[in-house]
Order: sequence, then structure tokens, then C-alpha cells
Amino acid sequence: MSVRIVRLGTPRQPDEGLRIGTVRRPPRGVPKEQFAKQNWYDVWFPNLAPSLPVMKSALKATTPAQWAAFVRSYKSEMAQPAARHDVALLAALSRHTNFSVGCYCEREEHCHRSVLRQLLLEAGAKVE
Repeated sequence: MSVRIVRLGTPRQPDEGLRIGTVRRPPRGVPKEQFAKQNWYDVWFPNLAPSLPVMKSALKATTPAQWAAFVRSYKSEMAQPAARHDVALLAALSRHTNFSVGCYCEREEHCHRSVLRQLLLEAGAKVE
């Protein structure tokens, strides 16, 4: 059992399990009943998405210093009690069932899901 970190909208992997969208907004122009059918996500969980100002800083980050500032801001948000509990819940679930979490960004290394991967690992998640 494990959690996978995925790009939303990509083909699902075998045994991927439930796909959770950790994004601020649903995909544009896609009817809600098509989210799962088009491989976006099965469940929307914006709790683990960066806030709008922090997300905007990530999108504007073009230097390592700007990216590091985004990472610090996002980690600060994820250090709040509610987010810590959400991460802990996903970490515990990863030891009992397969599921995936993801975002729309093309490159994981320049996406909040790279930081979320690290946070899940630190919380004891089994990450594939």
C-alpha cells in the first residue's frame, strides 16, 4: 500500500487507487461529472493546496531564491494544525491503501506536490 504523487489529468497507473486533487481550483471547462472519467481526480481536497497568494508566488518563481521563498511559505501553511492533521491522515492511510495525490503542474520539481511529497514522507507515509 502507498501513496503516489501524480500530475492530474495524466493516465492512471495500475493500482493507483483513489486520485485526490490537492489543487486550489477544479479544472477549467470540465464538467464535474467528467473529473474522474478524464483522470483529473476522484475527490477534490483543496486543504493541501497552497493559498492563492502562495500559489501565485510559485507560478512567478523563476530563480532558486524565489522558489525557496515559495517552499518556506507553503511549509508554513502546512505547519498549521489543520494541515498537519490532514497530512498525518494521508500518511496513515498510505500504510493501508493505495491512493494518489496530485496537481496540474507539468514539472513536479517546480510544483507544490514536490513539497507535499516531502511532508508526507516526514509524516511517515509510504510514498511510491
